[in-house]
Amino acid sequence: MEIFVQTLVTGLLIGGLYVAISMGFALSFGVLDVVDLAIGMWVVLGAYAAVIGREVFGIEPLLMLPIVLVVFGLMGWLIGPFIYRVRTSNYALPALMALAFTFGIETAIRGGLLATFGYTPKAVQTEFLQGVWHVMGISIPIVRAAGFVFALVLAMALLVFLYFTRLGLAIRAMAQNKDSAGLMGVNVKRMSTFVYALYVGVTGMAGVLVGAVYSTTPQVGLRYTLFAFFVVVLAGLGSVMGVLVSGLALGMLQAFVTVYVGADYTLMTVFLVLFLILLLLPNGLARRTV
Repeated sequence: MEIFVQTLVTGLLIGGLYVAISMGFALSFGVLDVVDLAIGMWVVLGAYAAVIGREVFGIEPLLMLPIVLVVFGLMGWLIGPFIYRVRTSNYALPALMALAFTFGIETAIRGGLLATFGYTPKAVQTEFLQGVWHVMGISIPIVRAAGFVFALVLAMALLVFLYFTRLGLAIRAMAQNKDSAGLMGVNVKRMSTFVYALYVGVTGMAGVLVGAVYSTTPQVGLRYTLFAFFVVVLAGLGSVMGVLVSGLALGMLQAFVTVYVGADYTLMTVFLVLFLILLLLPNGLARRTV
């Protein structure tokens, strides 16, 4: 029984990280209708940014979070107009062109990191989040608990932003119908750029915490992309609320498969479960809505 409870807690903590990774992705897809294949590399780049901040400048990773939000947000702001242009172009298949464009971003980031850091794993060293809490025989690593709390705070902050601010109302209007939102005075291009910048900034922050939990190499980006895709599809494409549930579900699924079946079967089990659930619920756990 103790092993079961420990696995459950571990799964919830892992799921918190997946929620943090996928939250901005769900928002971006809901507004831009773009499946960003570079999401895993934004996570990895955030982890490497924390490594550089720690090793070169001596900055504690927690203090790197606002810095990463701003710097990555600026990068997203620069890339956002190109995403919008490709997605709204006169190409026969603009969605496919957007996939190709984001794949190019993913390839460029991965190549740059490989050229700079090679294949040697890097870990984000943090002093504030070291140690383990022991509660009723259950071990809770502080760094994973911090990631879980970050995911919950991020989810609540995004929901408050989307439902209780004028800017959030404009974003939800775009997610419903961009043409109607434009007729109501929303600058669709500028708002799309803002959403992509927010998504990149939030995902980079999640990468800082992921890098503190797991060692990072440029090659692990694909794994995070697959898991984020699982979470967002299971939640219902574009559903920010559903990400909270599906992310925690993915974390628990991974933990139980690792403990009771074997880590080698994680990806196979994850996508088998996704396939079965989508057979029963084609629209995911929640209807598409930002």
